[in-house]
Amino acid sequence: MSNSRATPGVRRSDGDEWTPSRRFARLPSVTKPSHVLACLAVAALLPGCGSAPAPESASPPPANAPAAAVSNAVTTAGDSVGSIPGSADAQFVYRFRQTEPAASGTFAYRDRDLSFSFRPSPNALYFGVENLQGRPVQIDWDRSVFYDPNGRSSKVGHTTTRWRDRYNSQAFTQIMGLQRYSDYVFSLDDLLDPGASPDTQLRRPLLPEDSSAPTYSGKSFGVDLFFLVENQPRTYSFRFQVQSVIPR
Repeated sequence: MSNSRATPGVRRSDGDEWTPSRRFARLPSVTKPSHVLACLAVAALLPGCGSAPAPESASPPPANAPAAAVSNAVTTAGDSVGSIPGSADAQFVYRFRQTEPAASGTFAYRDRDLSFSFRPSPNALYFGVENLQGRPVQIDWDRSVFYDPNGRSSKVGHTTTRWRDRYNSQAFTQIMGLQRYSDYVFSLDDLLDPGASPDTQLRRPLLPEDSSAPTYSGKSFGVDLFFLVENQPRTYSFRFQVQSVIPR
């Protein structure tokens, strides 16, 4: 027996001799044809293969879209001389009383300079004022305050107030001596965007006339009208209460 160390190897299938592992033939590398590579590249670009399509960005909202009008929005506030205030087709009828200044159901107030009369309505608070003196007086709308039935206070809107006037100064109203002026007032916060009709006064009514009307029984509202009398500031405060709400 030889003392030399045997070289590791593998056994051939057709003989008993051993072949060293270093004599294994190296297999040639397989090169993919160029047309196969081109097909794979095209497949990766096809929809649904390789990667998902990029997500589409959401469309931006339309600019200057008008606010949606509430179902009971009003555009006019022509005073009614009927005995029952409110719309003819309303489900409920409101009854009011004046609480400030105190009056015996007359909805009126008078001092030596001015004489007021009021007509509360679900639509707005109508009023008339007569200048009892020979000099003009002015109403400062920007310094007047409206108090709505829900306990909120805001600036005052009146006949000529529009959506664009919410953040602008409103012109004074001048009442000449011995003349009478009629108007209506409401909360400036009740104005709604009229969209393509900027000259339209679109707003919520002072009080609802639908099934929610009874919940307003006992609630109060009013206005502080700021006047300039002989160039001196004077505030006239008026408050009213919903005395009852009854089905029509």
